[in-house]
Amino acid sequence: MYRRFAKRAIDTVLCLLALIVLSPLLLLTAIAIKLTSPGPVLFKQQRLGFHGKEFTIYKFRSMTVGAEYKGSGVYSEKGDPRVTAVGRFIRKTSIDELPQCINVLKGDMAIVGPRPPLTYHPWPIDQYSEEQYHMFDVRPGITGWAQVNGRKTVEWPHRIELSVFYAKNLTFAFDIKILALTVRKVLRHEDNENNGATV
Repeated sequence: MYRRFAKRAIDTVLCLLALIVLSPLLLLTAIAIKLTSPGPVLFKQQRLGFHGKEFTIYKFRSMTVGAEYKGSGVYSEKGDPRVTAVGRFIRKTSIDELPQCINVLKGDMAIVGPRPPLTYHPWPIDQYSEEQYHMFDVRPGITGWAQVNGRKTVEWPHRIELSVFYAKNLTFAFDIKILALTVRKVLRHEDNENNGATV
């Protein structure tokens, strides 16, 4: 019952409230990005979601325009010059993730679920094994089991294992546990930089 109905309803209400309550912060962030770096306020990117379907994810832009196609690769590492001054702050505080509440309202994502991978990284959809594909049995999340177990320091095969475990063991209690651990991680600014093995 929770997996099919309650989770979606709770996510919708919480994200709608978050967008309303945090609207001043969202506005200030948008202004700061616009005033300090040329380019759009939001970063949009194609990701793989529920049942492997592609969707457009929204984040506050924290890097220079076109950063994905230049520099050190798909993901940034500590000290990456492509990350803007405002970008460093909103990444450290995870403010850059807040626009994904829009994705939740649209039905593309959930608050808790596997993080949606790029369409081509770590590998294309047709290269996921049958077991790995189970991570797409649920909507991807703003946070997830892999994020509270190392986040960006975890190599991709293990990230996917953690995501599959979540998809197979989804419960309300499990979601609450992940949310609590997420709050602790964000407040402590833990695991917020990629290491070389995850790129």
